Amino acid sequence: MQIPYELALGWRYTRAGRATRRNGFISFISGVSMLGIALGVAALIIVLSVMNGFQKEVRDRMLSVVSHIEIFAPDGGALPDMERTMAEARANPNVIGAAPFVAAQALLARGEDMKGAMVRGIDPSREAEVTDLAAENVEGLKALVPGEFRVVLGSELARQLGVVAGDVVTLIAPAGQVTPAGVVPRLKQMTVAGTFNSGHYEYDAALVLLHHEDAERIFRLEGPTGVRLKLRDLHQAPQVTQQLAHSLSGHLLIRDWTQQNKTWFAAVQLEKRMMFIILTLIVAVAAFNLVSTLVMTVTDKRADIAILRTLGASPGSIMGVFVVQGAMVGVIGTLGGLALGLAVAFNIDVIVPAIEQLLRTSFLPKDIYLISRMPSEPLASDIVPIALISLVLAFVATLYPSWRASRVNPAEALRYE
Repeated sequence: MQIPYELALGWRYTRAGRATRRNGFISFISGVSMLGIALGVAALIIVLSVMNGFQKEVRDRMLSVVSHIEIFAPDGGALPDMERTMAEARANPNVIGAAPFVAAQALLARGEDMKGAMVRGIDPSREAEVTDLAAENVEGLKALVPGEFRVVLGSELARQLGVVAGDVVTLIAPAGQVTPAGVVPRLKQMTVAGTFNSGHYEYDAALVLLHHEDAERIFRLEGPTGVRLKLRDLHQAPQVTQQLAHSLSGHLLIRDWTQQNKTWFAAVQLEKRMMFIILTLIVAVAAFNLVSTLVMTVTDKRADIAILRTLGASPGSIMGVFVVQGAMVGVIGTLGGLALGLAVAFNIDVIVPAIEQLLRTSFLPKDIYLISRMPSEPLASDIVPIALISLVLAFVATLYPSWRASRVNPAEALRYE
């Protein structure tokens, strides 16, 4: 099969000029444009992959503490029929675990130190079904025996209060008893059974776990305030929430994990979108360098264009030659950027430690960040748009110089040859 001469000539112009002094500068500018596109594409892939990795790392740590879906009574009180609600929720094929819980706010005191706390009453025998934190601390949660009023504290909360396992803390419930002197908050001495470390500061510094029956007694509830669910696929949480809203009996409120942390996820998405736009401008600048490259090429090749026109080449064919030349630069630059970006993104856990060792520094100090390694998660949903945008920008940059080439007048171009 014969290759169209426009394609062959465009490819020849792309790689020509290196051996001749006359075209050396044009070839250099073309190489710079190609390198700029490659570096811009690689930077986009690496940055977005690292952002995806951080988002996944934080999300996984967050979901080790919170459940995929929570069902609770609208008034904040006990569920009318907890067992029926759990049975109806388990009937959904996407639900693989369910456990009751009591959610409340309280103060935790130790001597003169006092901290606000998120109190969560759990069923230790079922909690492992809905959170990874419970599954990893099964033995520690077995100490939460109803009637003994023991608590398991977040590691940061325990550090701030200066307590260890075996110490006694005071839980202060906000809804107290009415006396002639006014409302007196209820106080309960609790024994610290242990601590947990979820890797998420918000929960490590505020969460208190105790048996749900003890929590019901302290907060004067007739039963658990809600049910927590775990799904086969956490990304299906919004859809399963809609399904449960139609299948559950009674007037209940349902909230999935994306709603619980809506502000944080919205902020991450906004930051990721802005980084995409900013780094795309780098690719755009490199792509539009092709304009100057092709304009100089057209000026240099005016005699060649005139000869082709006298041999019968149409303006469209001349335009096609230079579109091919610019598109080749864009394609090679994009493919080089993809290769470089993916190579770095998939091996960043090796590259970053090597750079840290070379520079004798740490990009992720353990006393500041929750993780000690640089996470990365390249996604096709990011990489495909990056490649397409790069190719489109490179193609658009070729249109004006190619159009100018097609408008060259053969008589004018050959007058001084």
